[in-house]
Amino acid sequence: MTPKKRRRLYFAIALVCAGAAGAALVVRALQDNVLYFYSPSDIAVKHVPQDVSFRIGGLVAKGSVARGRGADVRFVVTDGKTKVPVEYSGSLPDLFREGQGVVATGALHGGIFQASEVLAKHDERYMPPEVVDALKRAGRWKEGGT
Repeated sequence: MTPKKRRRLYFAIALVCAGAAGAALVVRALQDNVLYFYSPSDIAVKHVPQDVSFRIGGLVAKGSVARGRGADVRFVVTDGKTKVPVEYSGSLPDLFREGQGVVATGALHGGIFQASEVLAKHDERYMPPEVVDALKRAGRWKEGGT
């Protein structure tokens, strides 16, 4: 191998290594910003660790909404198989109510999901795709609506 070809080979190897290192740094940086979505059944099966931020979605269980002092609210999110208690402090969306789809962002603390944000479905026909998938897996999805 000539010295010119050897330099080209070393340059190509260095370029590939630098690209791989850059890609690894990007993946590592993005990993901290990823919010995973779980249904209540997923939380029970996958044993989601405490204090790790993620999104939970399902239906607000009927009879589960309890308002506390100020803007504190407790409710239960269910996918028909498993229930997860949720605590939230703040104003809820206008369309939030029992029996409707909901997606909440937060983390588990002592078996209770502490929500930092709550989103409700915005009309009769729309539900977030993650919630629909979770309800279909649980066998609780009714075609053509809620």
